[in-house]
Amino acid sequence: MFTGIVEERGAVSAVEPLTDAARLTIKGSTVMEGTKPGDSIAVNGVCLTVVDVLAEGFTADVMAETIRRTSLAVAVAGAEVNLERAARMDSRIGGHLVQGHVDGVGRIAAIEPTEHWTIVRIDLPDGLARYVVEKGSIAVDGVSLTVVDVDDSSFSVSLIPTTLSETILGTRRVGDPVNIEVDAMAKYVERLIEWRNP
Repeated sequence: MFTGIVEERGAVSAVEPLTDAARLTIKGSTVMEGTKPGDSIAVNGVCLTVVDVLAEGFTADVMAETIRRTSLAVAVAGAEVNLERAARMDSRIGGHLVQGHVDGVGRIAAIEPTEHWTIVRIDLPDGLARYVVEKGSIAVDGVSLTVVDVDDSSFSVSLIPTTLSETILGTRRVGDPVNIEVDAMAKYVERLIEWRNP
């Protein structure tokens, strides 16, 4: 479980393709404090398990389902990534509860800078709009954000200067893919309603 508050911007050091998976080497420093094999680290919002701890980062295996559902499918050496260690239950939750289970890949549709913040509109993958609500929480590349507005195929968020500088969202351009995780509660409610009303 994560909070969507990015701890640092790291980078992909290497991508090793495997038969039906891949092994990523990720460079980071803050997230490595106290980290050991088996710990969870969110990479652009994707919960990955640390396989090996290295001098300047860690390795993690990415299975086929993760490659199919996330933007890690196009990860390349040198690409910057958002990093967050798993949340501690004895500390404040500054964002919202994020599972690190990405629901799909969206695309940046528009970027509109204003004097004090930047408005970003993101096209949603098919089937996710019903889980997104105005003023609700959503994770974009692992960043906890508040939805400004939503329609049948997209939503917008407002990014403050801190978010733009401390996460990779400040480097995103129109057309770029982003990992989307909707609020899990909406999916559970829908499933319960379906189960009670077959």
